[in-house]
Amino acid sequence: MSVFKLPDGVCETLERFIRDFWWGSKTGKRKVHWIAWEKLIKTKGTGGIGFKDFNFFNQAMLARQAWRLIVQPNTLCAKVLKAKYYPNGNLLDTVFPQIMSPTWRSIIRGLELVKRGVIWRIGSGEKVKIWRNNWLPKN
Repeated sequence: MSVFKLPDGVCETLERFIRDFWWGSKTGKRKVHWIAWEKLIKTKGTGGIGFKDFNFFNQAMLARQAWRLIVQPNTLCAKVLKAKYYPNGNLLDTVFPQIMSPTWRSIIRGLELVKRGVIWRIGSGEKVKIWRNNWLPKN
């Protein structure tokens, strides 16, 4: 889950297993649905049970891998991926090729989530690319 994007069907199957455990039938009788699924997947702090939405959880795990490439650029994995997919640029502002491995395609999915939340500081202004950098947050 932390390296590959799980197919939507796998995520739905995992969620179905959880739902069947809570709401499934027993000897032909359906169990009572005491609480909505949307409430079950809310965090405990917001009144839910804390079950994971597997699609979101998978993307969060992939974002963690992308974040590691950003904050630990000297690891062997980061060096290999940089040499293959973005040798002349920065991970956050590089356009990637169309042909890539399934693992890298998965990390790109996590990188989308990182890009939505990452900020940078201007500092001295030496590294500012006025035409490439996003000046307004994307909603």
